[in-house]
Amino acid sequence: MEQKSNAIIATQYPSIQEMIIPGQGLKTPPVSPFFMDVTLRDGNQALPKPWNLEEKEIIFKRLVKLGVQGIEVGFASASKQDFEACSYLSSLAPENVAISSLSRAVEKEIDLSWEAIRKAPRPRIHIVYPISDFTIRNVLGISEKEVKENIIRSVSYARKLAGNYGEVQFSGEHFGDSLENMDFAVEAFQAALDAGADVVNLPNTVERYRPYLFVAMVRKVAESLPQGSKISVHTHNDLGMATATTVESFFAGATQLETALNGLGERAGNTNTYEVAIALHNCGVKVDLDLQTIYETSRIVSRMSGVPIPEKAPLIGDDVVAHRSGIHQDGVSKTKGMKKGAYRAFDANLIGRPEGDRIAFTSQSGKSAIYEILMQSGVSVSKEEASKLQPILKSISENSGGGELSIEEIKTELGKLRLLESSDRKRLQNS
Repeated sequence: MEQKSNAIIATQYPSIQEMIIPGQGLKTPPVSPFFMDVTLRDGNQALPKPWNLEEKEIIFKRLVKLGVQGIEVGFASASKQDFEACSYLSSLAPENVAISSLSRAVEKEIDLSWEAIRKAPRPRIHIVYPISDFTIRNVLGISEKEVKENIIRSVSYARKLAGNYGEVQFSGEHFGDSLENMDFAVEAFQAALDAGADVVNLPNTVERYRPYLFVAMVRKVAESLPQGSKISVHTHNDLGMATATTVESFFAGATQLETALNGLGERAGNTNTYEVAIALHNCGVKVDLDLQTIYETSRIVSRMSGVPIPEKAPLIGDDVVAHRSGIHQDGVSKTKGMKKGAYRAFDANLIGRPEGDRIAFTSQSGKSAIYEILMQSGVSVSKEEASKLQPILKSISENSGGGELSIEEIKTELGKLRLLESSDRKRLQNS
């Protein structure tokens, strides 16, 4: 029985043979991901102190420099300030960047969205409306038939406003909660496409389950809608799995990925742009972003948002390039300069990070650490000296609580060792 159960589970996942091309590497979709950034809308609305127009312009220009293909500039109908910001930023937009304003499925809000972004070379009205059984019953309090009618009415209205010039996107809010009514969710997205939507967005509005469950839902929608339909995902990080969910959704048919700088957004935030971009890059996907700007951008956004970057944050945290274990340090030393490092998930140069692998000496470190630390600081040392110095420094670190030793401390002990060995040689010569 258990063997049969395991076999059933195994068939639910792609096999290794389905994921690789022998002798060539990993299989990738034939298109590059379209990054629709939501920092100025979803990210900004979650800040304790939302950005003013001047600050939004700084973030907007950083996004243009990063090279995202789309920017959601705000929620034009939320306030006069939001409308003015959406309008102003739209006027700054490059020719090749889609500019979006979010709107509920209400005609007067759709009017405001269109009025605010119509100056952009590629304006996009973004309509959001709930489609999950739970939200329909407990929030909207209407029937699925009425939900579908409201989607058709609002998307058709937006289509008429945008004409052939603008784009229309429909988001089925709480799609991630649509397990009980998946057939209706597919119907809702099809209805939106039939009414004139250019893109349908599948949000994991609240992350509740394992990534593969959401990815399977994305795949079902992708397989059910007409071939060539533009599918987007927008995932939140409530359980810490938004990056995994977004990356796998791309391989399941979602070509537009909605992400935010530094992972800003409601509650635990949105999918982090940098993590998604580098994960896809590592898998052989052509990512059309200026990856070199990532590190600098992360620092600017952190300062402006007042949200610090955790030291262990993937890619951009202060500590993620540090190596303190002797085994790891040995591997780092032996594979430095190679495209793939023994304990390096990414090349720091790829994201414009000024420092690469950083080796530090603690009570857990070995001789390779001493050799690399001294050589990198410009002190010539032999591997034999590093080997002799290791137990001395290990003892010092242990006696001080096992913490990191500074380069000055290491140099001091090297000097003592050399002085002692010099004295021993003189003694032997005189005896």
